[in-house]
Amino acid sequence: MKTEEKTKKQELSVEERYTQWKSLVPVLYDWLANHNLVWPSLSCRWGPVIEQATYKNRQRLYLSEQTDGTVPNTLVIANCEIVKPRVAAAEHISQFNEESRSPFVKKFKTILHPGEVNRIRELPQNSNIVATHTDSPDVFIWDIESQPTRQANLGSPVSRPDLILTGHKDNAEFALAMSPTEPFVLSGGKDRFVILWSIQDHISSLATDPGSTKSSKAGGIKTSKADVSDYSPASSPSVQARGTFQGHENTVEDVQFCPSSAQEFCSVGDDSCLILWDARSGFTPAVKVEKAHDADLHCVDWNPHDVNFILTGSADNSVRMFDRRKLTSGPVHIFAGHSEAVLCVQWSPDRSSVFGSSAEDGVLNMWDHKLIGQQDNPNGLFFRHAGHRDKVVDFHFNSSDPWTIVSVSDDCESTSGGGTLQIWRMLDLLYKPEEEALADLERYKDHLLSCSV
Repeated sequence: MKTEEKTKKQELSVEERYTQWKSLVPVLYDWLANHNLVWPSLSCRWGPVIEQATYKNRQRLYLSEQTDGTVPNTLVIANCEIVKPRVAAAEHISQFNEESRSPFVKKFKTILHPGEVNRIRELPQNSNIVATHTDSPDVFIWDIESQPTRQANLGSPVSRPDLILTGHKDNAEFALAMSPTEPFVLSGGKDRFVILWSIQDHISSLATDPGSTKSSKAGGIKTSKADVSDYSPASSPSVQARGTFQGHENTVEDVQFCPSSAQEFCSVGDDSCLILWDARSGFTPAVKVEKAHDADLHCVDWNPHDVNFILTGSADNSVRMFDRRKLTSGPVHIFAGHSEAVLCVQWSPDRSSVFGSSAEDGVLNMWDHKLIGQQDNPNGLFFRHAGHRDKVVDFHFNSSDPWTIVSVSDDCESTSGGGTLQIWRMLDLLYKPEEEALADLERYKDHLLSCSV
């Protein structure tokens, strides 16, 4: 009985928080789109911009759909209308319907995935190429543009990946990354290995194969000719690993490349360790932090603007920032702003000191470590996105519009539904330097004063 009462109180607090957040939407956001998903989505990523217009851009969005088995699991490619800053009307922002499907999000293509889609990562050199992790040892590579769209019907054969990366000895479900500098792929799994591949190895091996076809885009994939009716993943070409790195003592949960080198990368796992690797010096850890957190580590990200800083998120509810020049000295700062396990961390592509973190508490926090210690902001937390009512499993900054974020929550436990997709952009006055914000307010003072309250 006590457990039921506790659960009811927790549910009430979530609803109260959500109601409070919704009342503040018009003053916190420049734009917000809410899309109710039929199935939970464990991963969301921005793809390329495909059309630009005066008031909005059209951009690809990659989503996973994790079904209950009555229909196949899918990798969804959607077209999103991204409203440009200061274009959306305040009435539209305040009157969004959280139960509806957003007119800004339209499904474009469906790939029937072999197993559930746990993680999606796009290739920086060609964002039409994506890698997916599933509940198996293999990593699948997909050329989004060349893949045919499929109907997700019971019994439909799965789509055939353009390439399969092999090497894991056990399931590799979540740890996945692609290098910003070269077409390299990194993965970690239950076998405790971190494995490195080069997509270029497969392209090179087919260079003299007269039966192969070549993608016309840079970073594309050559695949052997096959019957289009043959959708068995086993018929897809495969590539072996360049290296298998051993140092973790439990499941590897996340991996990330150094932004300036495809030979340097880091990994975190259920052994509470943060490990730095250098492929040029062998297959053992370059630096190992034994007790990076007080519990399992779920996520890691490497600062694209300052390669000295690495973020980690953990089941101990905290985010920690490490300086790779002095890793063994412990974190340079601990960010405590979540009440449950942190699931995802990511640095902003636009500002070197800003990052986001999402957690099982249903909140996506925005931090600026340069604000730490200021009188009105002692811990660097400057924005809380509380629009989700269950665990926020993934989010992604839009590199084409860095303050526009896509986030997904798994709402099965709280609403018995699927998931919630939200695309949002906070009001720019919240992150602009104080001088710029005041200048903006002064510029629009007459208009603001003329508005009826």
